[in-house]
Amino acid sequence: MMLFFKVFFTEFIAEMGDKTQLMLIALTSKYKLRDIILGTAAAILVLNGLAVLAGGLVSEFIPDWLIKMIAALAFLYFAASTLAGDDDEEEEEGGKSKIQFAPLAVFCTFFVAELGDKTQLTAITFGANEGMKSAFVVWIGCSLGLFAADILGMLVGYLLKSKTPDGLLNTLAFVIFSIFGAFTLHQGLNMMNARVCPIPVWPVWIAAAVIFTALCAWIYIKRKKENKCDI
Repeated sequence: MMLFFKVFFTEFIAEMGDKTQLMLIALTSKYKLRDIILGTAAAILVLNGLAVLAGGLVSEFIPDWLIKMIAALAFLYFAASTLAGDDDEEEEEGGKSKIQFAPLAVFCTFFVAELGDKTQLTAITFGANEGMKSAFVVWIGCSLGLFAADILGMLVGYLLKSKTPDGLLNTLAFVIFSIFGAFTLHQGLNMMNARVCPIPVWPVWIAAAVIFTALCAWIYIKRKKENKCDI
């Protein structure tokens, strides 16, 4: 029991203030709280299971620069899709709609964002120190500690969603995802430059930022035109 509480509180503290908490706040502008909880819980269980049982094997087989690049693309994609907005009425009428796959979308986003993060490294450390005999306790403790910290982000996001205009929360979500995407992309490019091949990091990053900005401007203008046509 002492091991469980030690693992739980260590993981809880490690996650506090982490980027995934802000990410979950942003996701509340796109998905229902139920879908976010399901997707996040599943991702946490899988991630901590991999960390405890497989230790550091993931980092050995998947280069960290590739993880960063995938995470950056995921963040930028969600920024652009947040800007585009969701057609809630069409989803409700369609029966089988995007919201049906929302837990899977949250799962993939959280999985990529958290992969290789300090909380997973914490789980890897506990798994290595305690051995297979305590793997189940470490897995449950890590998962509950991580989920308890992240659920604060979900509740804050849900509260903001119910108290603020949709446009304001969508803007906040767009800003959060864009910042995470830009920062993570820069990290990935630096890792590629150091470990794969020399590349001009800042020119590539600036070019990507310009392309992303142009894409977002096009999406915004297109959405405005569509809204005018609907009126």
